[in-house]
Amino acid sequence: MGRRIAIVEDEPAIRDNYADALRRHGYEVAAYATRDDALSAFRTRLPDLALIDIGLGDDPDAGFALTRELRARAPALPIIFLTARESEFDIVAGLRAGADDYLTKDASLPHLAARITALFRRSDLAAAPPAGDDVIERGALALDVKRMSARWNAQRVDLTLTEFWIVHALARHPGHVQSRDQLMREASTVVDDGTITSHVKRIRRKFAALDPAFDRIAAVYGVGYRWDPDA
Repeated sequence: MGRRIAIVEDEPAIRDNYADALRRHGYEVAAYATRDDALSAFRTRLPDLALIDIGLGDDPDAGFALTRELRARAPALPIIFLTARESEFDIVAGLRAGADDYLTKDASLPHLAARITALFRRSDLAAAPPAGDDVIERGALALDVKRMSARWNAQRVDLTLTEFWIVHALARHPGHVQSRDQLMREASTVVDDGTITSHVKRIRRKFAALDPAFDRIAAVYGVGYRWDPDA
């Protein structure tokens, strides 16, 4: 059986449409209408990727809560919000909740399939044979590609897949400015500049929670970001 994708969507027609399309792409699909149904199933078996709507039933923000709960159980699990809500507030809230990607329901099925493939590609790198740069150490930072883990002063930093590859892209060439386009390529994602900015803000908060003096990721106005070894 192929990889297992969980769809959490309360509209039956939409849920069935996405499930059928993904099965045609060779995925195993488990579909849930409510947050509680999904959580119950996830306690028994985690999916390989989750597609989550924000509003579920009478709770307009159930998807945010579900994502936080799922992220706490599986820090590196690929999560995509698939929703009709397209405000900047919702996009930022979704990324803060722990999503790797955010799509609106007007996205085509081929577009959705491509984003899923990109996330799985990044997951596969964790199982790839060891390479010369599998472990990157930059002062207090240690990145282990094989284990998809990040540590700061020997303390684990729970990064999502997207966040891990953004940090990896920056730390691999300290002092060099990485444009937002370059960061998107490194993270195998296609989002707007504002979404990359939101990811970077969330990364900074995670490191700052362990070290309030953290100031390694510098913004270069109008260009992008760099990992500053001397900050």
